[in-house]
Amino acid sequence: MKHLLSIADLSSEEVWQILDLAGRLKKEWQKGGNKPILKGKTLGMIFQKPSLRTRVSFEMGMIHLGGKAIYLSPDEVKLGVRESVADVARVLSRYVDGILARVFSHRHVEELAAHSLVPVINGLSDYNHPCQALSDLFTIREKRGKLSGLKLAYVGDGNNVAVSLLFATTKVGMDISVASPKGYEPPDEVIELARSFATQSGSKVEITNDPFEAVKGADIIYTDVWVSMGQEAESEERLKVFPPYQVNARLVEAADPDCMVMHCLPAHRGQEITDEVADGPHSIIFDQAENRLHAQKAILALILGGKPALA
Repeated sequence: MKHLLSIADLSSEEVWQILDLAGRLKKEWQKGGNKPILKGKTLGMIFQKPSLRTRVSFEMGMIHLGGKAIYLSPDEVKLGVRESVADVARVLSRYVDGILARVFSHRHVEELAAHSLVPVINGLSDYNHPCQALSDLFTIREKRGKLSGLKLAYVGDGNNVAVSLLFATTKVGMDISVASPKGYEPPDEVIELARSFATQSGSKVEITNDPFEAVKGADIIYTDVWVSMGQEAESEERLKVFPPYQVNARLVEAADPDCMVMHCLPAHRGQEITDEVADGPHSIIFDQAENRLHAQKAILALILGGKPALA
């Protein structure tokens, strides 16, 4: 892989390769630590948005694999303001072995990749969140022992997380049902692309405005915040529209009895998810958060050239 900008750009084989490697690296870590396969490698991390999981998981991932990470805060770089995105890419890629970017506009990630001499990883953009969804697949597979044939119901805003889940599930043969309020569904072009992947893998894509319809028979219920960073001006309107899409005990009861509940975090408890569900027996949200570390290590190992040392 040269860059990781969207799961849509990966083949199914590449997705499975990441998941398999994440599993091996997690087991290796639990047995005493990972081999320093990225010794001498440095990851430059550009952040326009604050982060807990993305920053710490990538930084610790590099440490676990013997490399180093450099955090560049919003005030240090001011991507596209203090310096053009293209110039940042041209300069930074002469210093480091890979670039992670967590940005507002997906266009900035694409521009970094277009001008970088080294691989670029999308740590989050307004379009999608590929590293999160790959980690989610890893967590589901770890819990259920398989992916193909399972159904994931995403309830809430058709945002960047929903987009990546549409791509990720359909790459591995999982059914997905997305329930969003009218006007907040995932983009039409995303749905069309996900359905093309579903045709290849034998899975199904359903888009609905009814959360109870979406969770029927679901093995996983997934939700995210109603107001993402950068959407603060829409907060008042969104908080009026989304309450029927709250993941609460009543909604969970409408799914499979053994369903798992996931949230990419941070959670606005009492809005998109209740405390009762987030801390209840169906919730795997903190196992999900932990696995960001191991999925990130797999991405880093493959993209930064550590793969030969993994045999």
